[in-house]
Amino acid sequence: MPEIDLVVERPQGLYCPAGDFHIDPWQPVSRAVITHAHADHARVGHGHYLASAQSEGVLRARLGGDITLQVLAWGESIEHNGVRISLHPAGHVLGSAQVRLEHAGRVWVVSGDYKLEIDATCTPFEPVRCDCFITESTFGLPIYRWQPQAEVFGDINAWWRANAAAGRPSLLMGYSFGKAQRILAGIDPDIGPIVVHGAVEPLNRAYRQAGVALPPTRLASEVTDKALFKTALVVAPPSVHGSPWTRRFADASDAFASGWMRLRGARRRRGVDRGFVLSDHADWPGLMQAIRHSGAERVIVTHGYEAVMVRWLQQQGLQAGAFRTEYGDEALEQLAADPAPADPAD
Repeated sequence: MPEIDLVVERPQGLYCPAGDFHIDPWQPVSRAVITHAHADHARVGHGHYLASAQSEGVLRARLGGDITLQVLAWGESIEHNGVRISLHPAGHVLGSAQVRLEHAGRVWVVSGDYKLEIDATCTPFEPVRCDCFITESTFGLPIYRWQPQAEVFGDINAWWRANAAAGRPSLLMGYSFGKAQRILAGIDPDIGPIVVHGAVEPLNRAYRQAGVALPPTRLASEVTDKALFKTALVVAPPSVHGSPWTRRFADASDAFASGWMRLRGARRRRGVDRGFVLSDHADWPGLMQAIRHSGAERVIVTHGYEAVMVRWLQQQGLQAGAFRTEYGDEALEQLAADPAPADPAD
């Protein structure tokens, strides 16, 4: 009799039959293990949530303080219906985890979203050995190769510094959870004041409460001296682009920070002055390294360029397949997290 896979597809999302729980389900379920707090992975309506201790503040800020949430420290394990569950750092955003499942001598790992480059805002990715690795593929094409983040932040600082010298606001758009905090932690705060959108500040508070060092910020809606904007870096979600909220920043130079800026023409389609290639997902070399270090002989690819990665992995001699999911890319996450263009404090 063939072994039942530890994780399978179900209408509600990824499901562990042996343990009778779901991982990042997109429909309400009784028990959900959550890899991280982005809106396409952590949704309201589940009866019981299990997540990393580091993600608790962000999850409660996004889903409500009254959710039934159980948390695990990194590497701590619990057993549920005979399945041993532990969470390990994914390096994507604050609290992002890989889910390790062990049952009947087999080990599977569900990666969630991840990146291998170390940054100051989250615990670095930890390779976890397993028999089967379920990996994302958001940027699963060989064209996606990131430059070192120190170079990206150098470019951002130079852009901001030039704008400030000209008395021109610098409007930098990045996703309110994860990308905005990574930007804040990486830039040079001595260049000028830092102003944020109302969707960004609650996440800043959660990061600070988790011990992540961020420079001082102020809400745009609370700035009374508009002259301050002339030398400011303004960090806001992409949903503000072209909205009335931006009118207060007269003659601003605008930019977008995303891995999608690696594509030729992406900046033009966004209609911004600058595009900075900065992603919280693994690039192609990072994906390949994570798969290799897992030691897995079987790989299941989700959300992204599944067909390309599956074909490549099969050519490398691995048993590879794909799961269809409802996880979105960063743009879909932004729509879910920040649907309204206006600052909620206005």
